[in-house]
Amino acid sequence: MGLGNEASSSSSRLLDPAPLLPHHGGDGAGKLSSQPKTFANVFIAVVGAGVLGLPYTFSRTGWAAGSILLLSVAALTFYCMMLLVACRRRLADEHPKIASCGDLGDAVFRGPGRLAVDTMLVLSQASFCVGYLIFISNTMAHLYPVFAPSSNALLSPKALFIWAMLPFQLGLNSIKTLTLLAPLSIFADVVDLGAMGVVLGEDVSVWLAKPPPVFAFGGLSAILYGIGVSVYAFEGIGMVLPLEAEAANKKKFGTTLGLSMGFIAVMYGLFGAMGYIAFGDATRDIITTNLGTGWLSAAVQLGLCINLFFTMPVMMHPVYEVAERLLHGKRYCWWLRWLLVLAVGLSAMYVPNFTDFLALVGSSVCVLLGFVLPASFHLKVFGAEMSWPGVLSDVLLVLLGLSLAVFGTYTSLLQIFHSSST
Repeated sequence: MGLGNEASSSSSRLLDPAPLLPHHGGDGAGKLSSQPKTFANVFIAVVGAGVLGLPYTFSRTGWAAGSILLLSVAALTFYCMMLLVACRRRLADEHPKIASCGDLGDAVFRGPGRLAVDTMLVLSQASFCVGYLIFISNTMAHLYPVFAPSSNALLSPKALFIWAMLPFQLGLNSIKTLTLLAPLSIFADVVDLGAMGVVLGEDVSVWLAKPPPVFAFGGLSAILYGIGVSVYAFEGIGMVLPLEAEAANKKKFGTTLGLSMGFIAVMYGLFGAMGYIAFGDATRDIITTNLGTGWLSAAVQLGLCINLFFTMPVMMHPVYEVAERLLHGKRYCWWLRWLLVLAVGLSAMYVPNFTDFLALVGSSVCVLLGFVLPASFHLKVFGAEMSWPGVLSDVLLVLLGLSLAVFGTYTSLLQIFHSSST
């Protein structure tokens, strides 16, 4: 889930869906993305701060189970992305202006379809921003332990850092158009990769010095937890239609998408496994806090915080677009934006663990958006002409997604409540 990948809502056209993507128009095919550029766009759309929670997830699931989960979720996410592409291609003659998942939902199920996609995207956008504030505040409290601990969630060191950020966030989120901030998503991915490189180097050094005991497989609740985080880490379903539309060679888009998703899965697996193998049970929810106290470690953590701080207004923009459309007649409304920012900030104060929250969002919103809706759309569009195995696969995918949403959300909430009480 890239830092900029969710920045395009199903109905918003205010921001580029991905900074590397060219705009439609002009010279036509000459402006479309080559296969290497499409590969890079997929990478930017998927890879994000969620990767920093994978080592902790592996400490819960086990290194082998975590690796298997990542590869399985990557394959299933790729399959669902291609379901959306197949639906858009089938409906192209009747609905030539399908540019997003929301447009596709409207074409398939009319108003309720768009509402379902918009709801899931808004919830995911707001949840990503909650995760950003948790990451920033926990990291700052780790680097600068200047506040005394408190049992009051609103006065804890993490909460005090969030309160300190809120005035600046209220100002940034009051800006009507944030198009100029979109390129930060590329810079953020560069910082992410740099952070991953530093962490991997530290992992190898720590492991060589003193390898801790590790395990390969965890229990069922840990598996559900791992699925939630893995789904979150691969969340990029909302970007697949813009990416496919901008691909110069659409016949090879599936191959390019598959190669990119496979590469990301292997990279994720290596990062998660090495982090857990290096630190064992001492692996923290944000792996960068396992690093030493040197200047490089502090620079990486501060760089990530700065990127997420300035990326949050971009992530919130689709939320404002939908909220202002539904509640304020499509007009700019500063107080509505402020209320939403405050709601996100308060939510972040009450969630103690970064990766626990990733598991909750992945198990609930991201599973529905990434698995249930694509299978439902595909079943509606192709159901009348598919053989029973095809219908069965869509139905099973819907049932699987709903089951994961129910049980995964339940186990994630239990973990959050447990972390809050300890």
